[in-house]
Amino acid sequence: MQIYNTSSTAVQPETLRRVKVLLPLPLAGTYDYRVPAGMNLARGDFVTVPLGTREATGVVWGEAEHDKISEKRLKDVFERLDAPTLSECSCRFVDWVAAYTLAPPGAVMRMAMSVPSALLLPKPRIAYRKPINAIDVRMTFARQRVLALVEDGPPMTAVELSREAGVGTSVVRNLAKVGGLEVVLLSADQPWGLPDPERAGPVLSTDQQRAAELLCSNVRQGEYSASLLDGVTGAGKTEVYFEAIAENLRVGRQTLVLLPEIALSNEWLERFSSRFGVAPALWHSELTQAQRRRTWRAIAEGQIRVVVGARSALFLPYTDLGLIVVDEEHDSAFKQDDGVVYHARDMAVARAHLGKISIILASATPSLESIINVRKGRYGHIILPSRHGAAELPEVHIIDLRKEVLASQYWLSPTLRKELVRTLEAGEQALLFLNRRGYAPLTLCRACGHRIECPHCTAWLVEHRLVGRLQCHHCGYTTAMLNSCPSCGAEGTMAACGPGVERLAEEVVALFPEARLATITSDTIHGPTAAEELIRQIRVHEIDIVIGTQIIAKGHNFPMLTLVGVIDADLGLSGGDLRAAERTFQLLHQVAGRAGRAALPGKAYLQTYHPTHPVMSALTSGDRDRFLEEEATLREDGEWPPFGRLAALVLSSRDERLVDHVATLFSRSAPRGDGIRVLGPAPAPFALLRGRHRRRLLIKTSRNVNIQALIRNWRSSVKLPGTVRLQVDIDPYSFL
Repeated sequence: MQIYNTSSTAVQPETLRRVKVLLPLPLAGTYDYRVPAGMNLARGDFVTVPLGTREATGVVWGEAEHDKISEKRLKDVFERLDAPTLSECSCRFVDWVAAYTLAPPGAVMRMAMSVPSALLLPKPRIAYRKPINAIDVRMTFARQRVLALVEDGPPMTAVELSREAGVGTSVVRNLAKVGGLEVVLLSADQPWGLPDPERAGPVLSTDQQRAAELLCSNVRQGEYSASLLDGVTGAGKTEVYFEAIAENLRVGRQTLVLLPEIALSNEWLERFSSRFGVAPALWHSELTQAQRRRTWRAIAEGQIRVVVGARSALFLPYTDLGLIVVDEEHDSAFKQDDGVVYHARDMAVARAHLGKISIILASATPSLESIINVRKGRYGHIILPSRHGAAELPEVHIIDLRKEVLASQYWLSPTLRKELVRTLEAGEQALLFLNRRGYAPLTLCRACGHRIECPHCTAWLVEHRLVGRLQCHHCGYTTAMLNSCPSCGAEGTMAACGPGVERLAEEVVALFPEARLATITSDTIHGPTAAEELIRQIRVHEIDIVIGTQIIAKGHNFPMLTLVGVIDADLGLSGGDLRAAERTFQLLHQVAGRAGRAALPGKAYLQTYHPTHPVMSALTSGDRDRFLEEEATLREDGEWPPFGRLAALVLSSRDERLVDHVATLFSRSAPRGDGIRVLGPAPAPFALLRGRHRRRLLIKTSRNVNIQALIRNWRSSVKLPGTVRLQVDIDPYSFL
C-alpha cells in the first residue's frame, strides 16, 4: 500500500464566494456553486444545492476557481445545514481513498454520509415539570398523582408520567394547558455514557504489562505509529489494547475498534463494559435507522468516545480520533468487494497516517503484509508468546484420509469419532468445523450427470434441506428442491454431493442422539441478539457439540471446549488464489485455537488428504514463522504482493459478445514497460455473476510503479459502452 499526499488547506469563510461541492454520487468530481450574500461557508460544511431539477445534499470541498465557469451558469447554494462540519482529516481521507482505489470521490463520500437524516437536527422531546410559579388549578386524584411525580423529580414526557401515575396521557396534557405543568423541550437523544479509564481492569501478566506500556507510550506521543500486536490465541491481546484505549480516553480523544464479525462480538462487548463501566457505541448493518442516525450525529458532535464496528465504521465523522485498533487484522472480512473496493485494514493505516495517530493491528496469525511491514521497520512488533494464565496451546494432530478411509456418505473419520466419544464422556465440549453452509454444495443427476447451477451465476446451487430450497450464495437466487432432472427429465435421480454443515449435523445426531447440538453459520444467526443467546448457551454448557463455519473460528472463549475437529482441512487450498495457503493456515490456526482456552487442555484434529502440505506441517509443528518465511520467499521470487503490486480489472455486461469485444479492445491498450505485466483478458472464475458476463484482466507491477496512474491512463484511453461496467480492485484478495 502506498501513501498519497492529498492534503489541502482549509478555506477561510470570508473569502468564499464560489465553492466546490462534493455530492455523495458516483460522479467524476465536484460541482461549482455560488455562495449567496451573507452565507459563510468553509470546507467540510454540509449544504443543500440544486442538481438538475432536484435538491441534493453535499459537502463544501473548497474554493472554486473564478475563471472556470461563467457567473451566469452558476447556481446558488440553498443553505448550510445545522450539522457539525466534517473534519479536515475526514475530507482528506475521502480524497485519499478515492485516489488509492480509483473510485469516484462522491462514491467514497456516500460512505461518509451514510445517514442523511443525521444531518438534520432531531425533533426535541416534549416533557413536563413543576412550574416555577405555581397557580391554583382544579384538582382531581389523577392530577394529584401526576403532580406528586414532578414535585422533586426531573422533567418527564407525557407517556412516562401517564405510565408512572396510572393515568391517561390526556390528563397530563390537559393539566399543562391550565398551567399546572410547565412544558420543556428535551434533547431527542439520551446522552451517551462515558467510558471510565480509571476503572480497574484484570491483572496483567509481565508480558501483557510490557506490551501495554509500549502501546500507551505511542498514544501519549500523539504522533503516527503503527504496531503489530502479535500474540498466540488466548494470549490476552484484547486486555492489552484495552489499556491503550484507556490511555487515549485520558488524553480526551476518540477511539475506533474494527472487528471482522461484529454480530458475534458479545463476549468482547461484555469485557469492554466490565473494564470501562459502559458499553461502547456500535456500528454495523444490523442497527436500525434511528440507531444509526443517533450514533452518527453523536460521533460528529464528539459525544461518543469509543466506537466498535465493522469496516464501514472507518468512514464515520470523527472529530478528534486518537487511536484505531484493527482486531484480527488478517481477516478477509475487512475486504469490501462491492461498490468502493477497499481493504479496511489498509485504509485504517492510511487514516492513522493522515491523522497522525496510533494504530494497533492485533492478530494471532498476522497477514504476510503486516509481517513484511514489521521487517521493513514500518510497524513496531509487540509479541505475546504464550497464553494467559494456566491455559496452554492445543495439541494439533493430522488425520490422513488416504489411510483412514471414510465410509460412503459419512464425513467423520473413526479417529475423530473416538475423540468425540471421549470428550462427551468427560463432560466436555467439541467444535466441528466445516466451512460450507447448507446441506450439500452440489446437486446432480445420477442418470445424466447434470449439475444444478444458478441461472444468473457460474455457481452451483447449494442445497438447504432445512428450508427445502436450493440457493445461490452469490446472488441470492433460490428455487424449490427438484424431484426430476431439468436436463434429462429422469425422476428420483437428484443426489446431494459433498457435505455442508446441515449434512454433518445429520451424521452427528445419528451417532450421538443424546448430545445437545448447535449449528452456527450466517444462515442460522439472525442478528446480534440471536448470536448473543447462542454464545451464552455454549459458554454455560447448555450445548455439547458445536458445528460451525468460519463465523465461529475466532474471538470466542468457551472454557469447557477441549476438542476441535476440522472436517475438510484442504477446502481452502485449491482455486489458484495466491493467498490460499496463508488464508488456510490462518483459518485453521484460529479454529484450532478455540480448544483448551481455560484450565482444561485442548486437542485439534485435522482431516486431510494432503498431510505433508506446508500448511499442515506448520499447524502440527507450531512453527508459524517458518511457514511465513517460506510463503514470503515464494511471493518474493514471483514479485507477488506484498513484494509487487497487483490489481484486477473486471469488465461486465449482460451481453456476452459485447463484453468479449470490449475486453479485447481494452487489452490492446494495456500499458507496457519494464516491471509491468498484463494477464488476460480471460473469463473470471465466476464468468457469470448476477446475470452479468465477466472478463478479467490482471495487471502486475514492481513496487516502484505507480499502478494507480497506469490504470487511470489505461482506463481513459478506451471509451466503454454505457452497458459495460469496469470494476477496479487494487490489491485483490478474492480472485473470483
